[in-house]
Amino acid sequence: MPTPPTYADVEAAAERIHGHAHRTPVLTSRRVDAEIGASVFFKCENFQRMGAFKFRGAFNALSRFDDEQRRAGVITFSSGNHAQAIALSANILGIPATIVMPHDAPASKLAATRGYGAKIVEYDRYSQDREELGRALATGQGMTLIPPYDHADVIAGQGTATKELIEEVGELDALFVCLGGGGLLSGAALATRALSPACRIYGVEPEAGDDGLRSFRTGSIVHIDTPVTIADGAQTQHLGELTFDIIRREVDDIYTATDDELVDAMRVFATTLKIVVEPTGCLAFAAVRRLASELSGQRVGVIVSGGNVDLDRYVALLSRSDQESVTGSASTPNTKDSLR
Repeated sequence: MPTPPTYADVEAAAERIHGHAHRTPVLTSRRVDAEIGASVFFKCENFQRMGAFKFRGAFNALSRFDDEQRRAGVITFSSGNHAQAIALSANILGIPATIVMPHDAPASKLAATRGYGAKIVEYDRYSQDREELGRALATGQGMTLIPPYDHADVIAGQGTATKELIEEVGELDALFVCLGGGGLLSGAALATRALSPACRIYGVEPEAGDDGLRSFRTGSIVHIDTPVTIADGAQTQHLGELTFDIIRREVDDIYTATDDELVDAMRVFATTLKIVVEPTGCLAFAAVRRLASELSGQRVGVIVSGGNVDLDRYVALLSRSDQESVTGSASTPNTKDSLR
């Protein structure tokens, strides 16, 4: 396994991305605080360049390329946000970029990735292995593969979001972070353990894609089929070796959220905080809302991972009736344990 990153790598990443990544705002809401019974701090990565936290890790990784790597170019595989992050970072740094993307990725993410100048290779997320395809293209064309999450420089870059949050608001009692492949959560864990060591750290993934929860419980990486969920940014099939190692060691627990809970959280973001958040970006807050009774009187951090969602889809999700299931079938209530 490659050398895992440390908090020193997060600090170095913060220096590299300074002046390129936005220092995103931290929002609060008296109405949300009253609902949860806690002081909730939202780190809004939906205001990051290209609309998601992914820019941090991508730019950090590409900025470390040597001249030969820059000439040969970068390749990655992604459902959207990492694709845009690599494409934009490569554009800024003058590096050719090829992105392996599912053909059913949100149109806005496909368009943005092309708009940043990247070449897109489409695949079927339900029948083709994106990692195998990406590795084959990298080997055949001499490009450097930067995966979406299981890469030390990517993890370190993602950790800078939590570093900024804690530096701005002070130590926290609990931090909730969305979980797909684990890059954001593992980076957040590195930063939190250094800056707010007593803080409890929780990952939140889609109920339909609970590979992280199962991996955490069993102590080994669990592989699943591509989950069917509106949280397209968390439709991963497994954690990475690097991310799982950090999560297993530093994270306190993992929770899941239903698609209906994500829509409800989207509605709160839209009506109360007046911000657009994509379904994946609602995972952490959805868990906070459901676990409110366990968080009373605490200082709670929430990483809002991104805001890249097609407008038509966004409107349709927010407009559906409360009785209608987002995915076309009744959602199963989440029966996970309370916070430890």
